[in-house]
Amino acid sequence: MRTVAAAALLAAGLAGAQGVPRLEADEPRAFGYQVGDRVQRELVLHLPEGWSLDEASLPRPGARGQPLELRRIDRDAQREGGGMRLHLTLHYQVFLAPTAVRTVEMPPFRLALAGPTRAEELRVEAWPVTVAPLVPEEVSPRSGLGELRPDRAAPRIDSTPLLRRLQWWGVLAGLCGAGLALIHLGLPWWARRHRPFGRAWNMLRRLAPEADDAQWRAACRQLHAALDVTAGEVVFEHTLERFVAARPAYAPLREELRRFLQLSQREFFAAAPREPGDAQWLAGLARRCRDAELAT
Repeated sequence: MRTVAAAALLAAGLAGAQGVPRLEADEPRAFGYQVGDRVQRELVLHLPEGWSLDEASLPRPGARGQPLELRRIDRDAQREGGGMRLHLTLHYQVFLAPTAVRTVEMPPFRLALAGPTRAEELRVEAWPVTVAPLVPEEVSPRSGLGELRPDRAAPRIDSTPLLRRLQWWGVLAGLCGAGLALIHLGLPWWARRHRPFGRAWNMLRRLAPEADDAQWRAACRQLHAALDVTAGEVVFEHTLERFVAARPAYAPLREELRRFLQLSQREFFAAAPREPGDAQWLAGLARRCRDAELAT
């Protein structure tokens, strides 16, 4: 009778045990880790028929600023007898870089379970993990070890070809600049100074007040030539208005040009004597004609 009673009690105990959720933990080694290493924690949850896991009770991956950061949780569910076997793999990564060996913990948490008639919680205990520095704080004092050494000097590069090319490019750029300056500045300046009245002024500016007859007549011819080239025809007193109408810049000089034409007429065809100051006045007229020419 005692044997039968014992057998009955054992069967009842097994039956009760089969209806209770169970948790098995396969913990990783607790040493030998450094910053960046990954650590896995294996949990196996046996759920009888009618029991289920509350997913909200699982730890959430992605918490920042912790020595151990939970990256993700893998799940693998399989049928087991009348219930289910749930395999959970928690993936952690070490984000601590200590200067000496340090022990941190995988945090504890509780798994909430819901059964047919009641709820239950299973506690997952904390687990220690030892993190070592990448290099020891004190190293050998031999040459090349110990304190940080200064950076190695950058290798020298022969810049002679580059400097030579830069010099050639500089010469070429200077020639291009000189050409542009000649085209846009030099040639217009030269052309202005060598236009008809400009050439006449360059000659008459050296005309002395006491110039002799030959010098005086040469100056008159020079100014006549400048006036004729500018007009495109021989300018007489009766054609002066046509010249001024075609070239308004010379309108303020109309009366002076008329006086010059009359003076020239007397000089070359009437042999009239010159008046004092005629040479200075003629040089001034050449300069004023040059200025009017520059304005066109």
